Amino acid sequence: MNIDSAYEEALEFAKNHYENFPVASFLIPKSLRKHVAIIYWFARTADDIADEGEMKPEERLKKLENFENRLTELLNGNFSNPFELALHSTIEAKNLSQENFYNLLKAFKQDVIKKSYKDFPDLLNYCKYSANPVGRLILELNNIRNEDAFNYSDKICTALQLTNFWQDTLIDFLKGRIYYPIDEMENFGVMEKVFELKENNLNLQALVKHNVERTSQLFEEGKNLIKFLHGRLKFEIKWTIFGGEAILKKIESNDFNVLNLRPTLSKRDFLLLLLKSIF
Repeated sequence: MNIDSAYEEALEFAKNHYENFPVASFLIPKSLRKHVAIIYWFARTADDIADEGEMKPEERLKKLENFENRLTELLNGNFSNPFELALHSTIEAKNLSQENFYNLLKAFKQDVIKKSYKDFPDLLNYCKYSANPVGRLILELNNIRNEDAFNYSDKICTALQLTNFWQDTLIDFLKGRIYYPIDEMENFGVMEKVFELKENNLNLQALVKHNVERTSQLFEEGKNLIKFLHGRLKFEIKWTIFGGEAILKKIESNDFNVLNLRPTLSKRDFLLLLLKSIF
């Protein structure tokens, strides 16, 4: 496999692995799609190491350390496969900040060893590494390096990450993770047993409602990013925001029953949101 084949395979990988939010859609200029795809390949590969299969935590951490070592090597021009060569080429050609890639790996390592968060600032700190680097890389790919734009992008990416947490409440619980802050669970009178029993009681509904509303506010604040964007990127980001907001609305319409009903977007939803983002 050569570098062109690696980019092509990364594109197919990206197209086949997203659910809620477009990764390498037609709205992204053709010249950038391969770069978005290889970044997605990097993030998803690390994510799978942290999450998939039956490995023990120490084995996952070891594999993530090896993956991080490979990142350092490829940044220094040493490649073990065409995907690494493609990622190096993208980073060099688009002058991407290396720190964002290391931050993503920091989050994946944290996923292996940390299963709960004491308060909302603790959860936001996780999102700083797990989600925000992706938005910053997308902006850099489009030669946008404004600090205000980065900050608004962080709000959107954090909101997308949180939306995924609320959407996947049960899935995450079955993996041993609860992303609702511990202090808020206590304040709302929600015990861990509720997740185990899939009991959508009033206390849980209130907790989820609180987090959905706060996430919606982050999306609203993040929309200030739009004024820094132009062309297809503007439509792409709007489409992504609308996708996240649509999931939150579905959670609300389901009476915040995230333990028994997992909201998803249909093809019709995607089309309607696309039209909304353009017109």
